[in-house]
Amino acid sequence: MSDHSLPSSAAALRAFAITDVVVRAARPVPLSEIAEQCGLPAPTVFRILSMLEGAGLVLREPTGKTYSVGHRLARFGLEIMTNNSVRAERRVILRKVVDEIGETCNLAMLNGDEIVYIDRVETDWSLKAELKPGSRVPLHCTSSGKLFLSQMPKAKRRRMLESLSLKRYTDNTITDMNMLESQLERIAVTKVGLNNEEFQAGVIGVSVPVMDDKGHMIASVALQTPVARLPMSRAMECVPRLQQAAAAMAATFFEEQ
Repeated sequence: MSDHSLPSSAAALRAFAITDVVVRAARPVPLSEIAEQCGLPAPTVFRILSMLEGAGLVLREPTGKTYSVGHRLARFGLEIMTNNSVRAERRVILRKVVDEIGETCNLAMLNGDEIVYIDRVETDWSLKAELKPGSRVPLHCTSSGKLFLSQMPKAKRRRMLESLSLKRYTDNTITDMNMLESQLERIAVTKVGLNNEEFQAGVIGVSVPVMDDKGHMIASVALQTPVARLPMSRAMECVPRLQQAAAAMAATFFEEQ
């Protein structure tokens, strides 16, 4: 039976199953693997992928042999994360951390070549770095951005770094790719991202990963603070509390599945 003769519900379920494989994969997925996981003939999968590609839901990689999440699907995912029913629960987690450590904290995710703040709770101090939920910040000079980069396979990380402008925002911004990669290697081991006044002068950041049940990083919990109030050495003392919050955040993601 061809796709065109299928009931619309069955065709939609096939498209959803294919999209689900692409979304869950940690790397671009070849057509053969998608077909195998979905139990569908390769020609059928190719036709559906072509349709999804045209709609911006999947992206065919430059090699033409693998597929990844498209820009429209990535945007849908981000909108779900910022507007879904567990946002209040995540805000409670962030608010509790902010009340305990006295500094601004956020929940962030990777979106293309940027970091997006899914939620953010500001400290009551008058001196603070104001960035609202939905704000986008660079990868190479933020604690969450560097943490996400550190968790990528080395080849993917190198490709990502080569595609970034590595713009200098402050005197501390690392713009040398080799120096940045060296720092990312250290972060990969410690699993603690650091921003030492690299995005905004006078502001530092520390981040820890939110991991899924397969050990993949899906988000980050981070603090930002003026260095005049909290030097990096004291900010690092907050890491265990941030890790507790990250574990609590992870539970909210699992409950959605």
